[in-house]
Amino acid sequence: MSRLRRLWPQKVRTRLTLTYAALFLAGGTVLVGVTYGLVAASLTVAPDFAGKPPMPVTEFFKLCKSPQATRSAPAKPGTRSPPPGVQATKSKIGRQCAAESAYLMGSKMAAVKQRHRALHNLLQFSCLGLGLMTIVSGWAGWIISGRVLRPVRAITGTARRASEQHLGERIALSGARDELKELADTFDDMLERLDRAFSAQRRFVADASHELRTPLTLMRTAIDVTLAKPGRTAAQLESMAIRVRNSLGRAESMIDALLTLAISDQGRQARTEPVNLATAAEDAVDAATADIERLGLHVRSDLRPAETVGNPHLIDRMVSNLVDNAVRHNIHGGEVLLESGTYDGMAFLHIANSGRVIPEDLVPALFEPFRRMEGRTGSGSGAGLGLAIARSVAAAHGAMLDAAARPPGGLDVRVSLSTRYPADPISPVADSVQPATDESRSR
Repeated sequence: MSRLRRLWPQKVRTRLTLTYAALFLAGGTVLVGVTYGLVAASLTVAPDFAGKPPMPVTEFFKLCKSPQATRSAPAKPGTRSPPPGVQATKSKIGRQCAAESAYLMGSKMAAVKQRHRALHNLLQFSCLGLGLMTIVSGWAGWIISGRVLRPVRAITGTARRASEQHLGERIALSGARDELKELADTFDDMLERLDRAFSAQRRFVADASHELRTPLTLMRTAIDVTLAKPGRTAAQLESMAIRVRNSLGRAESMIDALLTLAISDQGRQARTEPVNLATAAEDAVDAATADIERLGLHVRSDLRPAETVGNPHLIDRMVSNLVDNAVRHNIHGGEVLLESGTYDGMAFLHIANSGRVIPEDLVPALFEPFRRMEGRTGSGSGAGLGLAIARSVAAAHGAMLDAAARPPGGLDVRVSLSTRYPADPISPVADSVQPATDESRSR
């Protein structure tokens, strides 16, 4: 079996060519056999000669010249011989019958020979034509298979040229909407997603390195400045320790946010439990009470039960980040609007806040890691990961996250999650932030 596998061609084009030729040969053989049988059945001869070999010519002449063919039968004892005239007439009739028999025999032998010759020629020329056409069909199959496999070669070439640094290649196959066109389009979509993923990864690593370097630099500066003083006092050391502690807290918060973002990006849901978005929103508002009072914000809420299912830790983190973002990026004396409930089998949470006017085309960028609005009036301790984590958690739960800039200023965010347990494993969804429509904001 292994020897046959080694002998069988490895190239798809060669296998297709051999398959085409073999199928044509098999079909042609059946056709030749059926044709031969039909012709043989139509060329019939007399039953007494059917299947018999033709009589040799010498025997045929002997039969014609045989005196027994003209000799009358001997008379039986006790009977009178016929008169001479009658005997002559019988002899003439006997010779005539013998001649007719010889003629009929010759005609039948000629018919038999002609039948055998016709069948032999039919079989010979049919086999010869079948062999030639099998070769032609193999050549045509080689050309056709090459044309059919041309898109596959294009896909293979593009895949070989693609790499982490060179993902701009696209097949862009044109032609009929067949299976190969769908494969090429799917491959192009995959390259597009990989290109975006690698670009986002490189940008994320660069931004994370920059953001983590800031608290480390602050800690090192505080330590170096304090140690450079010749007469260090306990108050100076305590102040240095406080600054280091604050920088460590910022770094710890950033690392925790990065870990949460990584977990939600991978779609890993260790627990899937019922979660109430209204309860999560109330807890988030309670946690942001200090900033709300400092900025004098007015919180208006209409939190009705909104039961959904998912990872409680990640959903609480998503809601907390959305509420925290609405508070941080607000103005003194501004407002925060909270609304939750269920609609059409979906649990939703609607969060809106006042603030600076945001260009509509800038809204999707706010959900990228380390993207912050300049000139905000809230706390400056954020790392720019809150909305990115909210988007990633929403995508990991198959939720819809709609965001839009409010004309007076601020941001309008709506999250919708299914109220049923998912049938399939939860997986992250790229580009999950969608512009909010008037219909979604009115619900």
